[in-house]
Amino acid sequence: MNKQKIEQAVRIFLEAIGEDVKREGLKGTPERVARMCREIFQGYEKDAAQELKKTFSESYDEIILLKNIPFYSVCEHHILPFVGKAHIAYIPANNRVVGLSKIVRTLSLLSQRLQIQERLTNQVADLIVEKLQPKGVLVIIEAEHMCMVMRGIKKPGTLVTTSALRGAFKKNEKTRQEALALIKK
Repeated sequence: MNKQKIEQAVRIFLEAIGEDVKREGLKGTPERVARMCREIFQGYEKDAAQELKKTFSESYDEIILLKNIPFYSVCEHHILPFVGKAHIAYIPANNRVVGLSKIVRTLSLLSQRLQIQERLTNQVADLIVEKLQPKGVLVIIEAEHMCMVMRGIKKPGTLVTTSALRGAFKKNEKTRQEALALIKK
C-alpha cells in the first residue's frame, strides 16, 4: 500500500467536501486513515489460498460446519462497510481436513478487500473446492450494508443473504437440508 497516496487522497477528499484540513480535529486524519487502510485491507497483502494449504489426514466424511462467523468488508461501490456473519460447511473427501481456524482466516482475508457480497460468497466456496477438493461446500453469508443504511434507501436492519453451493450440497437435496438444519439450530 502506498501510505503517501492514501494521505494525499484523504486531504483532497476533506477539502472537496468543504473541510479545513488544518483544523485541530482533522490534523492527523490523513495519517490515521492510511493506518486504518493497512489494517482493514490486509487481504490485498496476503494470499488467502495459503491458509488452506496444510491439510490433515482424518477418517471423517460428514458435514463440518462453522457457523455465525463474524466478518466485515467494504463495498466497492460506495466504499462503505458491510458487516455480518458467514456459515461455511464442507464434506471432506479422501480423508483431507483442514484446521478450522484456516477456514475463518480464508474468509477474513477475502473480505478484507473491496468486495461485493456475491463475489465474496463465491470466492470462499471456490477456494475451498480448489484447495481441499471436498465432496461438497456450502457458504451462506448474511450482512447489513451501510450503503443501504446511511444513504439511498436508508433501511437499517435489512439483511442481504447470499449462498454458494458446490458438489454434494448442490446436487443432493437431503445433504443440503441437513446443513441448513444445522445452521438453524
